Amino acid sequence: MIRYRKQIEDALTACMDRPMLLPQLREQMAYSLLGGGKRIRPSLCLAACEMLGGDIKEALPFACALEMIHTYSLIHDDLPAMDNDDERRGKPSSHKRFGEANAILAGDALLTYAFWILNAVRGHEPAKSELSYAALAMVEGQSLDLADSAADADLLFEITRKKTGALFTAAVLTGGLVAGCDDDQYQCLNRFGEAFGILFQMADDRQDREQDAAIGKKTLLTCYGKERAQAEMAALSAEAFAALAPFSGQAADYLRGLTAALAENGKWKVES
Repeated sequence: MIRYRKQIEDALTACMDRPMLLPQLREQMAYSLLGGGKRIRPSLCLAACEMLGGDIKEALPFACALEMIHTYSLIHDDLPAMDNDDERRGKPSSHKRFGEANAILAGDALLTYAFWILNAVRGHEPAKSELSYAALAMVEGQSLDLADSAADADLLFEITRKKTGALFTAAVLTGGLVAGCDDDQYQCLNRFGEAFGILFQMADDRQDREQDAAIGKKTLLTCYGKERAQAEMAALSAEAFAALAPFSGQAADYLRGLTAALAENGKWKVES
């Protein structure tokens, strides 16, 4: 299902092979970065670029940066001070493997390295700005999540829009900007990214609903209830498809396929 996986894996591996990185830090970064995942965010970036007629090689640094920022967030989310998860993608989480201090440093290094990579890219300043904003919005969402354990549906939506959705929106916007999208295309990509990001989180929550219920975790699904949640997911799916209506070709169909798979929630396992 992930069309661009080989290009992304090769590019990420090449990033980790650079001799500038301290060996033990590189091992800790690579443990989480190269340890699995469906590479959905970088794939969205490359798909948006291709859909608008761009060269995906130009978008690859942004795709790598997206995955590094995402991975840094996972490492930090798993820490005892945050979600306190001992396992990620079927193996010990970073802090269980290397200790809490080294996990923090690995996450810090991945975030910093992401922007070091982008700094080496000539031009594409608007795309760099979008990704910078998304990284900050993601942290804002986490901050909101930690600050209010009694969040209502409106606040949970805002948390989700920032904590999860911002990076998905940045993925398609950076790909589109690298390809030279016009204002109308930018707005379509923005609409798609925002709808897709919320839909992704709701589909993920639906798969984890029994586990979340066992620990009393509040999600949009628990706030909405089954009927409203199904209606909201249908509306988000429709919004994402509508945003893609002006586009054609294999890359556009790929994005439609990802959206349909999320809406149906079962053709492939959603994994953050």
